[in-house]
Amino acid sequence: MSEHPQTTVVVPASVDMVALLGPTDEHLAVLEKAFDAEIHVRGNQITLRGEAGELALAERLLDELVTIIRTGQGLTKETVERALGMLRAETVERPADVLSMNILSNRGRTIRPKTLNQKKYVEAIDDHTIVFGIGPAGTGKTYLAMAKAVQALQAKDVSRIILTRPAVEAGERLGFLPGTLSEKIDPYLRPLYDALHDMLDPETIPKLLTAGTIEVAPLAYMRGRAQPLDADVLTPDGFVSMGTLSVGDLVTGADGRPTVVLGVYPQGEKDVYRVTTQDGASTLACGEHLWTVRTASDKRRGRTRTLETQEMIGNLRSFHARRYELPMVQPVQFPDVEVPLDPYALGLLLGDGCLTTSTTPAFATVGGEGTPSRRDMPTELASADVASIPLTYLENSLAVRTAVLQGLLDTDRGRVLRAHLEFRSPSSALSQDIVWLVRSLGGTADPRGDIIDIRLPADIAPFRLQRKADAYAATGGGRPMRFIDSIEYVGRRETQCIQVAAADSLYVTDDFLVTHNTLNDAFIILDEAQNTSPEQMKMFLTRLGFGSKIVVTGDTTQVDLPGGVQSGLRVVEEILDGVEDVSFNRLTSGDVVRHRLVGRIVAAYDEFEAERQAQENGAVPPGRRPARRQERR
Repeated sequence: MSEHPQTTVVVPASVDMVALLGPTDEHLAVLEKAFDAEIHVRGNQITLRGEAGELALAERLLDELVTIIRTGQGLTKETVERALGMLRAETVERPADVLSMNILSNRGRTIRPKTLNQKKYVEAIDDHTIVFGIGPAGTGKTYLAMAKAVQALQAKDVSRIILTRPAVEAGERLGFLPGTLSEKIDPYLRPLYDALHDMLDPETIPKLLTAGTIEVAPLAYMRGRAQPLDADVLTPDGFVSMGTLSVGDLVTGADGRPTVVLGVYPQGEKDVYRVTTQDGASTLACGEHLWTVRTASDKRRGRTRTLETQEMIGNLRSFHARRYELPMVQPVQFPDVEVPLDPYALGLLLGDGCLTTSTTPAFATVGGEGTPSRRDMPTELASADVASIPLTYLENSLAVRTAVLQGLLDTDRGRVLRAHLEFRSPSSALSQDIVWLVRSLGGTADPRGDIIDIRLPADIAPFRLQRKADAYAATGGGRPMRFIDSIEYVGRRETQCIQVAAADSLYVTDDFLVTHNTLNDAFIILDEAQNTSPEQMKMFLTRLGFGSKIVVTGDTTQVDLPGGVQSGLRVVEEILDGVEDVSFNRLTSGDVVRHRLVGRIVAAYDEFEAERQAQENGAVPPGRRPARRQERR
């Protein structure tokens, strides 16, 4: 090759030549095999002689390898081969930029992308809310997603990691496998556990799993956030049963305003618990149902957390104080409906306890304000015993409901105490209505016999009588708060979950309790997604909550669904292609980072499948194979 041009590369003195050339010159052997050139090394000088194009490529490769060493990252034979592959592919990005991108370090091991496609995949996870990683086994789809999830958790970008897989492989079903539920599930989830052990200290993983910070579950159990069909859900027309809701219906969000039901998902029979708050409010929910709560430390830090029902059982107290505070509903916005009697007057008459057919209505206070009489009342109220608040007044505008409450509290039955109010009710029916009324205004009402303890939001004025209003202003009124007091198992019920359009995913259930049913502030990974049905894929993607990120991984050539069932991963790209903030990333046999033979096996299968398709299309005569298959042997 003496007639060929020659070039000399001087390696900076700061670079260890042993690291560059490899143990026993292993990296140098890769260079000699890869380039049609003579390579000689003396000290820190590397002399190359050969074709001009090969020399230029070799110089670029050496420059990239020196840059990688300077980042503190050690070189391996695989790193040299991957850098060379990127240069030959004439990629825009430098191999050093790809191969030195750190995601996570643990116990002296750094996780980073090893190919250009992997780097693009990792960057897509940073830049998009929903990311699909599609490609053959060994391309790092799940492993890199797990690393990004752990990175997000450690940076407090999310509060939990949820890892899930469809429990369908090779035609098997969990119900027909031997062993306990845990023993059935573990084989399907073992790869996820193994990845976690690579990325976190082993002793911390059980604690994170127990606390619910990391949840590993089959896909079917992701749907389990549910309430019984007979649980009440608040709508603009009042409470209705969960089981009667349909997509497109309106329910009430935590802001008191209507929000649309986006999804309804029957869950079958599940274990159900009664969740009760300190003011006597309660509702039913399954063990996996989600609650937005905050502890005393959360309050100091200005944050909330999302927990499952079962996560809170046995952990409801902190030094005898209730641990978990629930958000309060804002005053509910019901439609304005015409009423037959002034709502304030109705409250006065009910509070005075004289609104019956056997007495003449009258009202007096120490201040001498106002005396409604029966002749002022419409016929429909004057002709019947009215011992409770008519529904027309309860399910009415904020102004009407506030006026009724003001009338009740302005009577002598309403008292101002330190940091709260008290009302002594003349009947149990009226007590129930007042509790409903106060809760609908965003307050708490705790009935204790005929005494109701009341706390109202700051923007609700409970009195019109000036002396009472002044006394209330002097005490501050007290902030309404709801804490979970008990969680008790009640049995198994048919259940259902819903998804609502509200940004915070919250909706109002029994007794004006606020709960929700999507996954907020979570990094969620769906692995082996080729084994989901289109319906399962839709269910999973629509569980996305506020502040969350979803990564879906799978290999569309390895579908194990029963015959006739279409893969949700195969059709989702057609459905979501072009949707903003959704990214589809494809990895190939060239991105396989397991044993080098794995990449060759994947490539061989891909080639075989391409030939089979070509034969079916008539492009290649049956029985013939292109020469390249012979060459590869």
